[in-house]
Amino acid sequence: MKRVVAVLWLSLIVLCTGVPSHAQRNRWDALNKEALFLYQQGRHDNAAVVATTALRVAEKTGQPNQLNVAASLTVLADIYRDQGKYPDAEPLYKRSLEIREKILGPGHPDVAATINSLAVLYFRQKIYAQAEPLFKRSLAIREKALDPAHTDLAASLNNLAELYYMQDLYTQSEPLYRRALSIREKALGSDHPDVATSQDNLARLYVILHEYEQAEALYRRSLTFWEKTLGPKHPKVESSLNNLAMLYDSIGDYAQAEPLYKRSLAIKEKALGPYHPYVATCLNNLALLYYNQGRYELAEPLFQRSLAIWEKALGPDHPNVATGLENMAELQRRSGRERAAQDLEKRAAAIRGLRR
Repeated sequence: MKRVVAVLWLSLIVLCTGVPSHAQRNRWDALNKEALFLYQQGRHDNAAVVATTALRVAEKTGQPNQLNVAASLTVLADIYRDQGKYPDAEPLYKRSLEIREKILGPGHPDVAATINSLAVLYFRQKIYAQAEPLFKRSLAIREKALDPAHTDLAASLNNLAELYYMQDLYTQSEPLYRRALSIREKALGSDHPDVATSQDNLARLYVILHEYEQAEALYRRSLTFWEKTLGPKHPKVESSLNNLAMLYDSIGDYAQAEPLYKRSLAIKEKALGPYHPYVATCLNNLALLYYNQGRYELAEPLFQRSLAIWEKALGPDHPNVATGLENMAELQRRSGRERAAQDLEKRAAAIRGLRR
């Protein structure tokens, strides 16, 4: 890594000492592609170094290449955003937006893309009041500038739907999710990851709206795709299995929920090990299934195991530990062990008090 950085700095010094502008543009293009490649590989620290160098090269080429500056600003902002460095990302997005609006005009698709990226930044910070008008503005530009079946339009619809979903504005969210799914199916075909993701999003919403038959059909379709594409033990398959299990659990169809929960748990344990907090969540879900059926002898060891994992992995004062204690207390009470139930509830209450 140190050798790479040294080479990049040397290249920058050479560029700044009289290399023709077309050579600088070629150098910028190579650096930008490298930064994008590293970013897509998840090598964010390396990508940030290269993207910073690309930005400096673009800035040195002068006025004719301001769009290259905007592109480098956006790439670097994307990297910072995914690293959780939101204060560093925000001014970069704003500067990129200013350049693109000035050169391309306010109705250009690249302007819409930058606005969308800035909105996502605010969305991830749960600053919904700032994200919403930006998502709407990006969507309006894309509706006007792009083909009605363009996948970027579907992305804008999906993003705005997610914003409303996170604020419990489900009736506003549904038509947007439906349009996004329709566009993706038309543009990409039925066997595509973006289509399966849209199916999962809409199904999740239908569960909340108690539209269980529609939710089941969508979850089944997405599960079939993920299994076919990624194999039966992929984390995405596990997520789909868990979603479908929770659907059946919520409508009391325990016979269908149980094997799905078990498959989900087996995948999680193999991928993460037996002591991961996510494994504890799977154990807790299966325990609740047994509890709701009155099968307390099966539920109790699962509750105990999930609680032990949470305490060790997250610490004794974590909210998940309080949840585990409360679940155990309910089980103890149903089993006629009132004193034990009260002791567990006191521990849970103490944790909840600490978290206020």
